[in-house]
Amino acid sequence: MQLFTNTTIVLILALIATPAVVLPAEQPDVAQQASGDRVGPIKLRAVPVDQILELLERWTGKSLLRPQNLPAVTVSLDLKEEVTKAKGIRAIETLLSLNGIGVSDLDESFLKVTPLGMTKSEAPELIEGSTLDLPPSGKTASKLFRLKFLRVNDFVPQISGLLNPGAGGGPAIFEKANAVLVTDSLTNLQRIETLLTHVDHPDTSRLQAKFYALSYARAADVVGKLRGMLAGPLAADLGSASYSSDDRTNQLILFADPQQYAVFDQLIARLDVKSGEDTRSDIVSLKHADAKEVATVLVQMVAGQSAAHSRSTTDSGRLEAASNSPAADSATGISTKLTQAMQFSSAVTILPEQRGNSIIISGTDNDLRLLTELIGKIDVLLAQVRIEVVIAEVTLDDNHTSGISALGLQIRGDRLVGFSGTATGASVANATIGPPAAPGKPWDLAAQISLGTSPRKSITNILSVPNIVTTHNHAGKILVGQSQPIITATQAMPISASGTSTSFATSSQVNYKDIGIELTVKPLIGPDGSVQMDITQEVDDILGETTIDGNQQPTIGKRMTESFVSAHSGEIIVLGGLQRTSLSRSTSRLGPIPLIGELFGSRSKDKTRTDLVFFLRSTILSSEEPANASALRQVEQFPKDAQEGIRRTLQGRRQPK
Repeated sequence: MQLFTNTTIVLILALIATPAVVLPAEQPDVAQQASGDRVGPIKLRAVPVDQILELLERWTGKSLLRPQNLPAVTVSLDLKEEVTKAKGIRAIETLLSLNGIGVSDLDESFLKVTPLGMTKSEAPELIEGSTLDLPPSGKTASKLFRLKFLRVNDFVPQISGLLNPGAGGGPAIFEKANAVLVTDSLTNLQRIETLLTHVDHPDTSRLQAKFYALSYARAADVVGKLRGMLAGPLAADLGSASYSSDDRTNQLILFADPQQYAVFDQLIARLDVKSGEDTRSDIVSLKHADAKEVATVLVQMVAGQSAAHSRSTTDSGRLEAASNSPAADSATGISTKLTQAMQFSSAVTILPEQRGNSIIISGTDNDLRLLTELIGKIDVLLAQVRIEVVIAEVTLDDNHTSGISALGLQIRGDRLVGFSGTATGASVANATIGPPAAPGKPWDLAAQISLGTSPRKSITNILSVPNIVTTHNHAGKILVGQSQPIITATQAMPISASGTSTSFATSSQVNYKDIGIELTVKPLIGPDGSVQMDITQEVDDILGETTIDGNQQPTIGKRMTESFVSAHSGEIIVLGGLQRTSLSRSTSRLGPIPLIGELFGSRSKDKTRTDLVFFLRSTILSSEEPANASALRQVEQFPKDAQEGIRRTLQGRRQPK
């Protein structure tokens, strides 16, 4: 009888050859133990490395790529409890690393398994972010560490003892970038990163601040030159030293170890030297501002700064004379140097060139630079505004005290918000004024407030409907009236003599005075579309005549108001109150006949009150089409040839020959 089959004999021989391996009856197939994303418990003793690699391949789902010379080692794995697959994979990667075998990713489908010393040359994973966010593992990876304050040549020798000697070669040092590339297990990379968080920072305990008050050079220029000279390897030698400029006081501020002061003292002393009084001239063309006005402002500024420098020098001298303290002397010297550095040189010259609307400037290079910057900030395009005006004379009756109430206008804060009655060319809703019905159609201000329609026509006389176009902070002026001759001086000169009598000829000096309605508007245009207007209304009337030294002179009545109002672009401002009362007499047709008119003629006296009402509508002008619509409509009234030429010019095209 055959006691053992061939299969049983082979199994017994295998058990004798590997006595430490768990019997199949005691340890089922580890691949069958994986349930979902969890594995274990597992207990393997001195199994061939191929079995561990097969387990890694199954858990990762990736194919393993391995060379022929992989170390033939036996390993043990003991997972006492069920864990996640990710933890099991990290345990295998760490176990292989401890036995001289490295694992690195190729892509999402393959893993490379090589001797640990060759893993570095197989391009392991390069970790760009922080390693501290990753779970610890013996997996081989690379990371570039950039040092901020430590020098890389000093740091690498200190971490050499922390690296795995079997990882193949040492770290790769990039001296100019002050960085090091380390290839090792993930746990070692995490140790290095943790170490750097504690040691790679400036040693501020020895840093002290020092201030350099510059006399000739600009602090910002000196800082720029220092950064250019001390870049690269020299920056690492200076360690944590830092420096910056304070342009307000023209100082250079240094934070460094006092042992480094000597280096900066020497450099700054060589850079802060007087460059000489070499002067040159330049011409700055203006685009928007007036050359004479800009030159006046610049001259006043330079003169004011020179005067302030003189006062500062005098006060510093008094302080120095009153105190013998070395600290006070030092402070006085610094104050004097700062004042000298912030003024224009004595060689500066500013002249307006009105023919080309330019500014001629002369001085040192620093003077020209400062003046050019100032001129560029002054020479800006000011906002423009068009002010439409309607001047109406309203006859008042006993029921109305002002022209505004007689017209039935609704005013809120000097702004026209509504009226009673009909309105031509405007939409009226809830007694308010809106834009014209047709989009893009210009507003007819007189028609909109219905001054030319019944019932207002019978009590209203429109005296003028002018327009003003002016710029920010520049006054515009309207005059409606006439120039009246006024005798200002009379001189009698002898022309002949006969006996005791002498004949004289009279010569008079005459000046002309504007008599009528004068309106002056000075707008201030805000960035939010608001327009503040300084308005002066002045009305002169001839009330009668009077005889002075035999000369008939007019008696002039004057009415004037000054207002400061604010409105948004498109709102209508209403101003009134310039009233006048006139008396008129009438008689019957017999009245003019002497004596008879006294007996039979009837007489009557009439008193008429009138009020001048000013309507103003401001519109901020821009380069947009709606703002130019009214001007383009006026162009349409020109002949066709002129229209085409103007449109081609506005569109920037050359007129065809």
